[in-house]
Amino acid sequence: MFNKKKTAGIQQTKLATLVAHDVRITGDLQFSNGLRMDGHVTGNVSGEPGGQTLLVLSDRGSIEGNVHGYDVVVNGRIVGDVIADHFVELQSNAHVTGNIYYQQLRMDCGASVDGKLTKRDAAQAATPHLVSVADSAFDSAFDERKAG
Repeated sequence: MFNKKKTAGIQQTKLATLVAHDVRITGDLQFSNGLRMDGHVTGNVSGEPGGQTLLVLSDRGSIEGNVHGYDVVVNGRIVGDVIADHFVELQSNAHVTGNIYYQQLRMDCGASVDGKLTKRDAAQAATPHLVSVADSAFDSAFDERKAG
């Protein structure tokens, strides 16, 4: 008579690594388990492929590049695409300029997205597709020249 709800939310809860608010990283960053990001990254940030990773971007943190992880919690600023194999949570101070690909999504009041939200099924989540920021900018410029 009663249907059981699917449990939504974060599966990985261990945050093994902290990038402090006064740290700036230029280049791609790959992590396993959990990463709390209070600092700033210019480059792609991705969880270990095949792992149930957790990225938490605090309200003090920012990423200029694409983000890929199993579970992604955003309360800071991202300029780039976000690809989550499982769950994305956009907290009230989240600002994403880029597309978000997710299986499950939670968005709090105050969060903003300048891009498309695309729900993925489990088969799509198994094959991530990250494009570097430089390639995205090149493709956009090429498309504009082609159209004009």
